[in-house]
Amino acid sequence: MLSLCFISACSTGDTEDGFTVDYVQYELDNGLKVILHQDSSDPIVAMATVVHVGSNREKPGRTGFAHFFEHMSFNDSENVPKGANRKMIPELGGTRNGGTWSDGTIYYEVVPKDAFDKLLWIDSDRLGYMINTVDQGTLEREKQVVKNEKRQRVDNRAYGHTGHVIKKSLYPSSHPYNWTVIGDLEDLQAATLADVKEFYDTYYVPSNATLVIAGDIDIEETKQKVERWFGEIKAGKPVEPMKPMPVTLKESKKLYHIDNFAKLPEIRLTFPTVEQYHEDAYALDALGSLLSSGKNSALYKVIVEQNKQAPGVSSYHRAEEIAGTFTVRVRANSGVKLDDVYKAILSALDTFAVEGFTDDQLTKIKAQSETSFYYAIESILDKALQLGIYNEYAGSPDFIKQDIANITAVSREDIMRVFEKYVHNKPAIITSFVPKGGIDLIVSDSLKAPVVEEEIKQNAEQKFVENDEVVFEKTETKHDRSEPPLTELPALSIPLVWESSTANGMRVLGIEQTELPLVNFSITIEGGQAFDKPDKLGTAFLMAQLMNEGTANKTPQQLEEAIGLLGASLRISSGKESVVIRGNALAKNFEATLALVNEMIMQPRWDKAEFERLKSRRLTSIQQSKGNANSIASQAFLKQLYGEEHLGGQATGGKAATVAAITLDDLKAYYKNYLTPKNASFHIVGDVKQSQVEKGLSQLSAWQGEKIALPTQPSITNVKKPKLYFIDLPNAKQSVIYVGKASVAGDDKYFYPIQFANMRLGGGISARLAQTLRIEKGYTYGAYSYLPATGYQSPFIASSQVRTNVTLESLEVFKDLIGNYRATFTEEDLSVARNMTIKSNARRFETLNSLLRMLETISSFDKDKNYIEQEQNFVMNAKLVDMHNAIDSFLAEQEMIYLVVGDAATQLSRMESLGYGKPILLDTDGNKL
Repeated sequence: MLSLCFISACSTGDTEDGFTVDYVQYELDNGLKVILHQDSSDPIVAMATVVHVGSNREKPGRTGFAHFFEHMSFNDSENVPKGANRKMIPELGGTRNGGTWSDGTIYYEVVPKDAFDKLLWIDSDRLGYMINTVDQGTLEREKQVVKNEKRQRVDNRAYGHTGHVIKKSLYPSSHPYNWTVIGDLEDLQAATLADVKEFYDTYYVPSNATLVIAGDIDIEETKQKVERWFGEIKAGKPVEPMKPMPVTLKESKKLYHIDNFAKLPEIRLTFPTVEQYHEDAYALDALGSLLSSGKNSALYKVIVEQNKQAPGVSSYHRAEEIAGTFTVRVRANSGVKLDDVYKAILSALDTFAVEGFTDDQLTKIKAQSETSFYYAIESILDKALQLGIYNEYAGSPDFIKQDIANITAVSREDIMRVFEKYVHNKPAIITSFVPKGGIDLIVSDSLKAPVVEEEIKQNAEQKFVENDEVVFEKTETKHDRSEPPLTELPALSIPLVWESSTANGMRVLGIEQTELPLVNFSITIEGGQAFDKPDKLGTAFLMAQLMNEGTANKTPQQLEEAIGLLGASLRISSGKESVVIRGNALAKNFEATLALVNEMIMQPRWDKAEFERLKSRRLTSIQQSKGNANSIASQAFLKQLYGEEHLGGQATGGKAATVAAITLDDLKAYYKNYLTPKNASFHIVGDVKQSQVEKGLSQLSAWQGEKIALPTQPSITNVKKPKLYFIDLPNAKQSVIYVGKASVAGDDKYFYPIQFANMRLGGGISARLAQTLRIEKGYTYGAYSYLPATGYQSPFIASSQVRTNVTLESLEVFKDLIGNYRATFTEEDLSVARNMTIKSNARRFETLNSLLRMLETISSFDKDKNYIEQEQNFVMNAKLVDMHNAIDSFLAEQEMIYLVVGDAATQLSRMESLGYGKPILLDTDGNKL
């Protein structure tokens, strides 16, 4: 056995207020850096492997390779069965994923503690023993998956090519940031097995990675396990660290792109800056917030408030390993010329140079940074990720102390210095992305950006055949690398829920959780859009938005500042069935935060100018959604399923015609008639006792009102034979598919059995839809089915975004898998679903938000406080016949409708072959043509 070489026995990353993150740090003889953090608050274990290789290590002509290799790493390895890397962890009740950015790749999982040994087995096999199993079929399949991801995230999305255009213009062709992380399609297609093996041998070596294990572990026992599973991995050659490579611009470059999916003109100014952890990076971060965050910010006051050129503006700094950028982004209102917006940006920056900012603005940013810091390490996985990234990129997990110190040490002089050094009157990359027909909106003297649009042809993709019996030479190891057994599963432990009520009739539910000095809370007021008049849908939405914009005693700017100075967050919003007030704060500021909640509820400002601004922003948002294929599909699907007379078929927040008709008096009337505490429930989780909560809520005693019954929604009868709808989105690179039907309400006794029955159809990567459409066929990046809980008949939805030229083939997969689901659902499916559900409960109560959602579910659907235990009892006792009955009764494919949003020119003529007649054509609003 290799001996352990200790760098440090034990360290503590602590903050100024004494909160600590204890860890043990050491290094194996093969160079793997290991960090262990013990946290027994939940019976779970998180593991993160940070590999110090991102797209910045790629070669020109082989771009996108780091991300591609991340995908490849989730396939086979020498000792783990084929497909298990993706399927096993979800089926053990865990969650897993990976991510790649310009500078690194990370793999992470969270499992119940009984599966810890299996996680060590899987992760170590991926790091040290996967490359021999890669064959041509696997390579070609994963190419299709990654290309589908690019189409979904870049090619088929408004403004998706912006990053590509900026990088190509800002960085020289030899610079490692000249290309995007996902790379170019032609480079991905050209990847060979030799490329894969070279990349692995060069960068996937232990000394180029940090392994972090956090959770309910025994430190000494875990050291032995890490040695057993990771200690025999070949060391490999050390990887030379990259040095900073900041760039400069001699003059500004202006480029434009006519965006097939954009509905609004957008301008970005991108300035070159410095690498991460550089002393100037912290001041640039603060500068980004000061310039655009809040109503007192320089850019907001000029562009949004004075000129009314856009509904919002953003500015931010992004520091990466070897260089950084500072960005100003404005997505303007329809028809606004970007020349005018550009001039307004420059004017605002000139004003900032003279006037600067107030002490309160800087104090607010620091207070919010403190709160954000705690939320960044809230979960066990969060801690693992942060410790690993600090160790790999800042040289030590102890940098957690220096990082927060650097953030809080930023001064006024630092901010103004970096503003003048990197931003004010400095050259930038200036991009104009405009809708089709909007060439007159671009910034003057802009050149056409070099964007290559993919042409997707029928039957043009390279076919692949995977070999289930890949022959490879197995690596000899001293230790047995066969699958380890599970250990004992911890018993389900549900957090204690306390309940009370206020004198004005509001139900109160709470959970005390003391690990972090934080509180999360919400007030759910039944009603929402359900109380809107049919010709003025969006009234509740706008009323909720306007209630955030000041109070009778505070201007919008003053309210925003009061919230920020507490390091808190407060937001009122409205959905289809409720108005919700959400907040979080440092525990020490809970009562002061509630005082602001009371002021917002009891003394709305009803500012006319803010109302007009919010109404304009809502109309702009509606228009912008017309360029999002998934938004078009989702709304049109629900409209066909429910009809517009039903709440379920209405667009949340209204449509353009109904929003345009809303007046300020409509908002006041809604507030007066429907905002009542007797329709409300208060939920709170965090470091606060019941007595403190009840004392704080006494501030809301003046809020009065009677119980109001919700309107009853019409009963929906599903179709007797499937219908197929089609919406044309010209030149779409992917087709969005929705399939489904109306089911039962969230409080119905059959709701949970249907959810449970669906797990093996579309409940994650290991279920039938994803395994077939992504893993087997390579048609998509993801495919799922789900049943969101609503107060009316909830929709069952199966959906995916697939490559355009396999639209029909994908529809046939949905038809087959859903139609034959009952016939193929076996005892093994029931066992797997049962195991996934029971074990996943171990990580169900880890974060404040997950606990808050539990309380909200109890109040929204009138469930018992131990409803999770009741659901688990159902799962443990469910029989195969129960699942078959649920599928027959509620998931019948012949009662479902199908909807496709895609390129009619190439796909419409193929749709009739599905066997459900000629497709019914709809416009992008879901109206029949």
